Amino acid sequence: MKQPLLDMRGIIKSFSGVRALNGVSIQLDPGEALSICGENGSGKSTLMKVLSGVWPFGSYEGEIYFEGNLVKASSIRDTEALGIVIIHQELALVKELTVLENIFLGNELGSFARLNDEEMHRRTSELLARVKLDVLPDTPIRDLGVGQQQLVEIAKALNKNVKLLILDEPTSSLTTTEIEILLNIVSELKQQGIACIYISHKLEEVLALSNWVTVIRDGDHIDTRSAENLTQNDIISMMVGRELDELFPREEHDIGDVILKVNHATAKQAGASRAQVEDVSFELRQGEILGIAGLIGSGRTELMQCLYGSYDGNYEAEIELHGESLAIRSQRTALEAGIAMVPEDRKRHGIVPIMSVGRNITLSVLSQYSSWFGAINEDQESQDIDNYIAQLKVKTASSELSIKNLSGGNQQKAIIAKCLLTHPKILILDEPTRGIDVGAKYEIYKLMFTLVKQGMSIIMVSSELSEVIGISDRVLVMHEGRLKGQFDHQGLTQEMIMNCAIKEDTANV
Repeated sequence: MKQPLLDMRGIIKSFSGVRALNGVSIQLDPGEALSICGENGSGKSTLMKVLSGVWPFGSYEGEIYFEGNLVKASSIRDTEALGIVIIHQELALVKELTVLENIFLGNELGSFARLNDEEMHRRTSELLARVKLDVLPDTPIRDLGVGQQQLVEIAKALNKNVKLLILDEPTSSLTTTEIEILLNIVSELKQQGIACIYISHKLEEVLALSNWVTVIRDGDHIDTRSAENLTQNDIISMMVGRELDELFPREEHDIGDVILKVNHATAKQAGASRAQVEDVSFELRQGEILGIAGLIGSGRTELMQCLYGSYDGNYEAEIELHGESLAIRSQRTALEAGIAMVPEDRKRHGIVPIMSVGRNITLSVLSQYSSWFGAINEDQESQDIDNYIAQLKVKTASSELSIKNLSGGNQQKAIIAKCLLTHPKILILDEPTRGIDVGAKYEIYKLMFTLVKQGMSIIMVSSELSEVIGISDRVLVMHEGRLKGQFDHQGLTQEMIMNCAIKEDTANV
């Protein structure tokens, strides 16, 4: 009988008596890719921490065999010595060091007294060529884009003679072109006999890359099936434990008159050679979901920051809300006018990690609960927090729990709750489903349609073209700071958006 490269048998891992993994078993042969899918909190990351040695031998039940030998790792260094290398979503590169220094960090060639710089430089060049990264070994990491840094991480793994490469959400911050490059490299590594475990919420990538797909739900191993016999809907149904009528649950809703006019919006950083937003004008109707598409760097986020008063450079725009001129110079001005925004980077700009879930939700409206002499109406505050947690189905053990302990999807719901508590007329959602699982995405989509049916207007920025088409009533496409196209969702295709996003001509449909 053929011996697998990896054989994890009946892995059980508990925290404070609660099982995070309940007897999960997976196998993988050399040169194969296995994708592990599941909602946030399903146990994917815990399983990879067990495999990579973060949780050492003896802290879990079950057995791990690699190349036929029982693994008794006490640290990541032990598993890396075996050829098991994990690349986390949060890259572990030292940005002040060069590419070469990062690749050989802790594994330098030569002696303490004299490093073999020439050999390290030669090997770094070979590794960079292998991952198709055209930069010099002496390039500082801080000068590279996120996609290039991801390739440096893979080069670093190859330098450790990797036999099993684990990629945890590797494309969540990459452009379409960078994603294609990464997937091609992983496919080439498979041809070289290197196995891969791939964790991603992007199911089109999962099906394109994988030989096998394992689904975990609430710590249980639901199934492992051949990728060629699966559809996205099959995976989603196994992940959430129910059938989803469709990935994008579009609901009929009335669209009213124009409520917002933005004319000649321009935004530029001091000293920049060109504007990030250049003379952009658009309208928004009541009850409408307006999608904003375009490549990264096209000015989508900067345009929304101008509208919300959070752009940190120089900006100007003629804004009319319900026919009245509006000068937005701060986030407070925008909130008072009825404009709220869920930012693109929720960890940096959306939450205060050390604060509780509840206090994050009420942070923008604390004055509502304060009396003239400074006392807080804690009963009313707690009631509002509980109501929004229930309404948005935020999964948390308590409203007093630190928000940093929630999954990405539940953090996002809490940020949306914070915005809704301001009772906005216009809600801006910048990458609302980035890095969250399909179940949470579905709930956010349903919420969006509930809100527009109540008369709210939504502007959604998204890099996922299928999401833009599936959710929006109308789509604006930006290119290098300019508005290049405007489309109705009926009959709209991803190809139409991409052609508009990369070309100089303007399209209106």
